[in-house]
Amino acid sequence: MGRLDKRTALITGGSAGIGRAAALLFAQEGAQVVIAARNAERSQGVVERIQAAGGSALFVPCDVRRPEDCARAVQATLDAYGQLDILFNNAGIVPVGTVLETSLETWADVLATNVSGTFYMSRAALPHMIARGKGVIINCGSDNSLVAGQDSAAYCATKGAVALLTKAMALDHGRQGIRVNAICPGDTYVERWNAKVAPGQTLDEYLDELGEGFALGRVSSADEMARAILFLASDDSSYMTGALLVVDGGSTAGGTAVMFR
Repeated sequence: MGRLDKRTALITGGSAGIGRAAALLFAQEGAQVVIAARNAERSQGVVERIQAAGGSALFVPCDVRRPEDCARAVQATLDAYGQLDILFNNAGIVPVGTVLETSLETWADVLATNVSGTFYMSRAALPHMIARGKGVIINCGSDNSLVAGQDSAAYCATKGAVALLTKAMALDHGRQGIRVNAICPGDTYVERWNAKVAPGQTLDEYLDELGEGFALGRVSSADEMARAILFLASDDSSYMTGALLVVDGGSTAGGTAVMFR
């Protein structure tokens, strides 16, 4: 029996990276999975992997910057499965730059994606969860929800906002049966890092070099992060709400976050 049997999970940005790893693990643990994302080809590939393993999943096109897309994703979940038990607000972007280096367009886009997207999707999901008297919302924070990093002003601003939005939602909806927590990953290998490998350097060499900045001596994998997210989604964390679960390999233990974006 899986830890998420008979539950339905909606995951934004579930086509790649941490979102994909969470979708696959949730399905292994018995959940029906809905992937809300912009990339149809990658998302459908995740759906097919889940279905091939005997699970149930579907893809819903969604741009979390658009409140109507978020409402449509929640409705599609309810139409398909009749319930929404878990919402993982994972979709996000990671711009690099100081305030002076960040364009107005980038600033607006990262706010719309990382903060407004979390707000819009939660706002769409909460009425159903409240009506049922239960539900779990997991927001994707960051080690930069706790401490800042250099050359990441806009990103840090949004992840700080996600942290306090998480706490506010937990206070507002706890007595309605809703638990709201945030996963705060440290540097986690995802596909976009491949472009940063220097000529003549292997991916393993690059990751080893990055890992030297962490207490554990390595960066995380998306699968490791998914296991922490599963903990927040399951009854194993039944007395947790308003928490920022930091899974960062020790990067913030000394009061500063290593920034390898």
